[in-house]
Amino acid sequence: MKRVLTIQDISCLGKCSLTIALPVISALGSETVILPTAVLSTHTMFKNFTCKDLSDQIEPIAAHWKSEGVAFDAIYTGYLGTVEQIDQIKELFHNFRGENTMIIVDPVMADNGKLYPAFDMDYVKKNAQLCGEADIIVPNITEAALMTGMEYREEYDEAYLKEMLARLNELGAGISVLTGVSLEKGKTGVMGYERRTGEYYVYQNRRIDAAYHGTGDLFSSTCVGEIMRGKDWRDAMRIAADYTAHTIEVTLGNPDKPWYGVDFEATIPELIGME
Repeated sequence: MKRVLTIQDISCLGKCSLTIALPVISALGSETVILPTAVLSTHTMFKNFTCKDLSDQIEPIAAHWKSEGVAFDAIYTGYLGTVEQIDQIKELFHNFRGENTMIIVDPVMADNGKLYPAFDMDYVKKNAQLCGEADIIVPNITEAALMTGMEYREEYDEAYLKEMLARLNELGAGISVLTGVSLEKGKTGVMGYERRTGEYYVYQNRRIDAAYHGTGDLFSSTCVGEIMRGKDWRDAMRIAADYTAHTIEVTLGNPDKPWYGVDFEATIPELIGME
């Protein structure tokens, strides 16, 4: 059985970060080890949430694992709260990266043309450095624009995306994938570039007119789980895009109208059988 370490925050209530990564990657057949970077009472779409930073626990936990001879087939990072945490995770990469360990970085920090309120350009630069340590990175267009210094555009063509992927490639990752890419009205999906082959990959599926917290985490976690199941990265991205869209659609049909996350619990059985 493959063993995946996922490093991100955990919300006690709310479907995002570790509360998505742990069940999804586990359901896809990998032992899932977690390293929480912070614990929140709820995710940040709720008012008056509490948050406890766990930066002081990262190094002791990693040291204990090292003393026990723990190894990982993949390390997957999501939201990291501070520049200092990024430095800690870079060190963890160096300590636990074996010959066949895959590192996947989702540089969660921005969307819709804007950085999240807690972050600044120093954080962007550190995230770009972290991406340089990865085998696969999965930024959205906003995050990619910030890390590459390109102008963010809401309307774009394939040439713009290819230039963005070329600049992401310069950061050092083996495979760069842009998420939330729309090359046709009513469509959305991904576009990726593999350094080794020099090939691009585009996948578009039907765009569903709804937005929910945590769908990026659902996509990334599904990608990681599928890659650990032996899928090629292109197939993993396609399955993740289709599964995320399907889960959004199922959530829209829920008569209780959930607002703070998607009903991935209801669709995990279908995910396991997707090809």
